[in-house]
Amino acid sequence: MTASLDLPVVDAALAESVRVGMETIESRLREAVQQADQLADTASRHLVEAGGKRIRPMLTLLAASLGDGSRPEVVEAGVVVELTHLASLYHDDVMDSADQRRGAAAAHLVWGNQVAILVGDLLFARASRVVADLGPEAVNIQAATFERLCLGQMHETVGPSPADDPIAHYLQVLGDKTGSLIATAGRFGAMFGGCPPETVDIMVRYGELVGVAFQLADDVIDLSSAGRVSGKVQGTDLREGVPTLPTLLARRAAGNGDAEAARIVAMLDGDLSEDARLAETIAALNEHKVMDAARDEAARWAQEAIATLEPLPESPAKVALRQFAEAVVDRTR
Repeated sequence: MTASLDLPVVDAALAESVRVGMETIESRLREAVQQADQLADTASRHLVEAGGKRIRPMLTLLAASLGDGSRPEVVEAGVVVELTHLASLYHDDVMDSADQRRGAAAAHLVWGNQVAILVGDLLFARASRVVADLGPEAVNIQAATFERLCLGQMHETVGPSPADDPIAHYLQVLGDKTGSLIATAGRFGAMFGGCPPETVDIMVRYGELVGVAFQLADDVIDLSSAGRVSGKVQGTDLREGVPTLPTLLARRAAGNGDAEAARIVAMLDGDLSEDARLAETIAALNEHKVMDAARDEAARWAQEAIATLEPLPESPAKVALRQFAEAVVDRTR
């Protein structure tokens, strides 16, 4: 099972079921993004063909395995969440002025900002068409998720107010931008797998917590030697001045009188356009205790996610969900 986190599923039957499900979702994704217009078709396939971790549809399949994972609606739900995610990436890369996504040139650099935004809109529309066949409840859930995605992006763009705690504001942004859709992935899986309402609720909470843990882990990976998995250049967020947990922790430490943290903050606020200066700043962050604190925070969110699974009866799917949460933060080590 290598589509996302190289997650080892001990149960052979579950591993095979998820493998087949992911292959079907991958095929359906390519069908779903096809457009009659040549430009729209090429631009819509850009990120699908670049690959990706596909953690959202994988979670949908694992959650459905708590019930009946063989239902055809489960695959369609997996397509919906991944299409929604892909659509958001086109928009995010424009707003963040990203150079790369998944090792490929960002769409806005290939076709321009306006086309990239419109392609994101096209993919949101395709996700809406797929979810419409899943019924009014699924449509309502998708709309509420889309609302949170937009609010998260808006709050990230505007930043915290003077009265806000920057770290609390950041965690809320992560909940909206990342946690909300991963929560919907888990919710859809449990729903369309025929699980009882209590199990659906557990998967919503689990998904939200795992989503935040995943992004916090990415914050660490972006600055560490743990390896790149997103195709983005190391230190991109630093260079663009995008807040991440390690930098926010460094700013808090500096405000509390930590001299080394204050030196790092001065570097963060300086000119990071030169590669050597950027590398020096990354090294300084890695030598400071804020990096261990960021790893610990990611692990804490993952452990909270695992704790939410406790009421569920033991099953191969429950074991795999534990492994899923653990794998999210193991990437930082």
